Amino acid sequence: MSKNPAEIALSAVVLLVAFAFLYIFITTAEVGTVQGYGVKAIFTKVGGLQPGSDVKISGVKIGTVTQQVLDPVNYGVVVTLTIKSGIKVPEDTVATIRSEGQFGGKYLRLEPGKSKKSLAAGATIDKTEDYRSLEDQVGKIFFGATGRDHDGGGTK
Repeated sequence: MSKNPAEIALSAVVLLVAFAFLYIFITTAEVGTVQGYGVKAIFTKVGGLQPGSDVKISGVKIGTVTQQVLDPVNYGVVVTLTIKSGIKVPEDTVATIRSEGQFGGKYLRLEPGKSKKSLAAGATIDKTEDYRSLEDQVGKIFFGATGRDHDGGGTK
């Protein structure tokens, strides 16, 4: 079966464009873990945060979630994250788990405090806010409006 030279040329152009897109993706995408120093944060609920999720300040990626482990004593989730080496995070920073959008993934947002001291490698972020799902937020609004106390769980 013989091939038309135009078909061969078009196939070569398609392959060339595909390889160009692949090269651009690999060189510009910030995929993988960040090289830097590790810190920890402890949460009650992580709401789908996964290792590999971004760590951001003001919407800019400054690190990666590298691990999450259940603390067998108090059943909190110890989240380990790596922050880029050149970025100093104040000691009084608040860590919160946020969603990229209604259907997007989760990321860890750091809200820097005013402290002059920075977190050292291996330090723990003391101030954290757990992930609040849409159901949690609606329940808070509903039970707040009715004046009833709501703990988010079953009966006491």
